[in-house]
Amino acid sequence: MNEVVKRTISGILYILILIVAIMYSANTFIALFAVFYFIGVNEFSNLFKLNKPLSFGLSILFASSLFLLNNTSENYIYLIILPFSLYLILDLFFNKPHIKDNSNTTKYIHLISYVIIPFLIITQLPYLHNKYTPFLLISIFILIWCNDTFAYICGRLLGKHKLYEKISPKKTIEGFVGGVIFTMIAAYIIYKTQQLNLTLDVLLILALVISFLGTIGDLVESKYKRVAGVKDSGAIMPGHGGILDRLDSILFAAPFLFLIYKLFI
Repeated sequence: MNEVVKRTISGILYILILIVAIMYSANTFIALFAVFYFIGVNEFSNLFKLNKPLSFGLSILFASSLFLLNNTSENYIYLIILPFSLYLILDLFFNKPHIKDNSNTTKYIHLISYVIIPFLIITQLPYLHNKYTPFLLISIFILIWCNDTFAYICGRLLGKHKLYEKISPKKTIEGFVGGVIFTMIAAYIIYKTQQLNLTLDVLLILALVISFLGTIGDLVESKYKRVAGVKDSGAIMPGHGGILDRLDSILFAAPFLFLIYKLFI
């Protein structure tokens, strides 16, 4: 099968499964992301040759916190990983080998802070004032897809200046700017067409955070893969790679989006 056709079909199936699971009920949403969660933990463990029983034991231990903190004011504790996220942004500009040659303890810290807790935070994102609001998370994914799509299109049509060639040779400044502009437009359309009870200011802030940090998240994951010496984090999605490849933008942006929830929503 042609690679483009394969990529298109698997991408459409992924989007359909995601939308149906989120919109159907909170239980189907949690079930789908539980599957994604353990696949993501497995992929990261493969990248850096971590002990699988320990990795899954940690993932189960942290996931159990959802039963205690889900939709309560105490779930702000997940924001403890924000300093680590800021560290990853700074780390992008260093030439050091990242975590490949570091101790196993450091690698497990990365697993917890880059994969495990961000996945748990994503499970909190559909909730508006403690009520399951599926279109809130769908809107976030729409903004992510809009940013990715128009960054690609604008980059192909207008791209002349590399954004960060050392990590991602195909990304361009023109593509990045195009992604930001069209994501802001998408946020305005969501504001005008959906009843989320969010102000336009909040939606535009979400759009900006998604555009900037989603792009950084893609670069961060690219660095993980470059250090591990692989092209994709996995092979579960033909033409797209692994779950971490598909969710890299929202995984990195999730703690910051959650902070916006706490401050403005």
